Amino acid sequence: MHIQKGMVIGAGQMGSGIAHVLAQSGIQVVLNDIKEEFVQKGIERIAKQLSRDVEKGRKTEAEKTEILSRIQVSVDLADAKDVQLVIEAATENKEIKLEVFRQIDQIAPKEAILATNTSSLSITELAAVTGRPEKFIGMHFFNPVPVMKLVEVIRGLSSSDETFQVIVDLAKKMNKVPVDVKDFPGFAANRILIPMINEAIYCVYEGIASPKDIDEVMKLGANHPMGPLTLADYIGLDVCLAVMEVLYEGYGDSKYRPCPLLKKYVKAGWLGLKTGRGFYEYN
Repeated sequence: MHIQKGMVIGAGQMGSGIAHVLAQSGIQVVLNDIKEEFVQKGIERIAKQLSRDVEKGRKTEAEKTEILSRIQVSVDLADAKDVQLVIEAATENKEIKLEVFRQIDQIAPKEAILATNTSSLSITELAAVTGRPEKFIGMHFFNPVPVMKLVEVIRGLSSSDETFQVIVDLAKKMNKVPVDVKDFPGFAANRILIPMINEAIYCVYEGIASPKDIDEVMKLGANHPMGPLTLADYIGLDVCLAVMEVLYEGYGDSKYRPCPLLKKYVKAGWLGLKTGRGFYEYN
């Protein structure tokens, strides 16, 4: 199967980024969210990134216009009636994702592949609410999607080899590097990354060092391009907490216990860059 048209559900930072790279690869995209204002913000985000590419000489104005012309605005899941692929990029909440897939399974053509951009939830569990678990797969992109090369491709218990190969081929067409990862809590990247961020938060919580100094330690001592607390703010502290809770529940190991300070910041609405405050303040 060659994907010619797909729907992306969720027009936030991840969803708009996925729609961007799909359209850039010549694929017709339906960008869907629950409100038109959310979708328009997603389109504006894509247009802004493309304008930056034009300014830097990476694209022409005509290429920008052509890419944007491939993206259709949608606030109705019924618009998935003629797509070959649906990529869900809704908020990292299991119940929301389950309900999305219950609905979309009834709308999308039976031959269509259903994919989720979840960063930690069970692919097998999400697939189980559909009538096509063999055509269900994880396709975990990284932020910012137009820049980051990695895509974790995660098979559920019933995902077919054919489905896996279609998604691997699609990822390559999008100029991404697909990596075959098994369906375990947190997959590979977040099972390694988020506990490291959580441990950095414990260092702040226990007064070992300031956020700025912890970030300096990891940038200069481990050659990381960005410190873990800056990265946490960029990812979103609510997302970091959601992944830690999945890891803690999934493995039952105390090493995955979310730091109380992380929970406190999320309760306070200090979610990082997107709210203007996390471990740092943003104007």
